[in-house]
Amino acid sequence: MSKATPQRPLTYYAWWSIVAALLTLALKMAAWKLTGSVGLLSDALESIVNVIASFIALATVWVSARPADEDHAYGHTKVEYFASGLEGGLIMIAAIGIGYSAVDRIMHKQVLEALTSGILLSIVATVINLLTARMLLRVGKARRSVALEADGKHLMTDVWTSVAVIAAMGLVAVSGWHWLDPLLGFALALHIIVIGLKLVRDALMGLMDTGLPAEEMEVIKNILAKYASEGMQYHALGTRQAGAWRFMTVHLLVPGDWTVQRGHELAERVEEELRTSLERLHVLTHIEPIEDPVSWEDVQIER
Repeated sequence: MSKATPQRPLTYYAWWSIVAALLTLALKMAAWKLTGSVGLLSDALESIVNVIASFIALATVWVSARPADEDHAYGHTKVEYFASGLEGGLIMIAAIGIGYSAVDRIMHKQVLEALTSGILLSIVATVINLLTARMLLRVGKARRSVALEADGKHLMTDVWTSVAVIAAMGLVAVSGWHWLDPLLGFALALHIIVIGLKLVRDALMGLMDTGLPAEEMEVIKNILAKYASEGMQYHALGTRQAGAWRFMTVHLLVPGDWTVQRGHELAERVEEELRTSLERLHVLTHIEPIEDPVSWEDVQIER
């Protein structure tokens, strides 16, 4: 039997993101310099944010990959939420700059030049961004990396921004309607602000220990319910997620006349089935006698 191919470290993909960001920035800046377009300038400004965000993603992925230690018993994966929040903030700063440039161009009209060359450069940059974004999203989702997934989503917003800019520039080249350029820039600024707010919101939710999504909670509850036939009930179920890891605690209620060994063996089986069903799940169980009223006093903490 052949051995499985070892997974590349997440930093490998973060480095590719940096290379792509630098290359697309150079192409888009060249396109803006050739044409003087506010739309292409907005695209270039977002690429500056892409470069900064890619370095942030690399740093956070490197930190999150560090093993647990004495000061961080549950690892360092939660740092990835900071990358997501910073990317959202940077996107919104870029959007403000784009909006300012658009308003200035509305007040001071300018004829665009060398549109064909600018559009071709922008198309090449967009293809590079698309391929990189798809790679980051695929790896980020498969390996539950918040930082890589946020970077991929960020790049996909850049792709759609570029598509809109290219389409508008093509229309300007054909029609001569130069007023479309600043109008497009202002519309893109509003769109980018919405994307930035969503990234910041997602980061805050992660930092606030938001519970696992409904479909994963359903998996956990179905597994726990299976053991009712063996005399076990449960309560005080709590969950949270931190980057690539899931965490849960639950109190298992069993007959008080069970031996410690029997209760322990049941808990081990429950934990093993939960970990098998949900990857990277850290499970902590607590055994309690089902007949003792005190055991039920903490039922209200279930969430």
